[in-house]
Amino acid sequence: MKGISLTGLVRRGWILLVAVAVLSVAGFAVYRLHGAFGSGDESSGASGISNEIIPFNPKNVTLEVFGAPGTIATINYLDGDTQPQRVDDTPLPWSYTITTTKPTVFANVVAQGNSNSIGCRIIVNGVVKDERTVNQVNAYTYCLEKAS
Repeated sequence: MKGISLTGLVRRGWILLVAVAVLSVAGFAVYRLHGAFGSGDESSGASGISNEIIPFNPKNVTLEVFGAPGTIATINYLDGDTQPQRVDDTPLPWSYTITTTKPTVFANVVAQGNSNSIGCRIIVNGVVKDERTVNQVNAYTYCLEKAS
């Protein structure tokens, strides 16, 4: 068996030595950058401030359907949880009010009456946001508002 010389090991293992040197330099650089940008600072973790969001600025959304005296209508609308609701054969005028603190409210009302005139209106905090009136046989109307 031949003896293994130090020069032979260096010739065959130079790639390993370069890889170890590069990893060492890279590890040290990452360690220093963590210190420079304060990622090891734990003081902001539990500051004692409540994460609870307290709602404010409530919205009052009123859906209205109106028509000629004696008009009976079928009304479909979205309630406060944006769930579809239906009211069959209700006399007009009709209204439904939602009070919410959600950042956005999607209000929709669709109505068809048995007369030649029907209208709808969506009011948000006292301001009319959408209003339509239709004059035709068995009138059909809709109103839509994304209140934010």
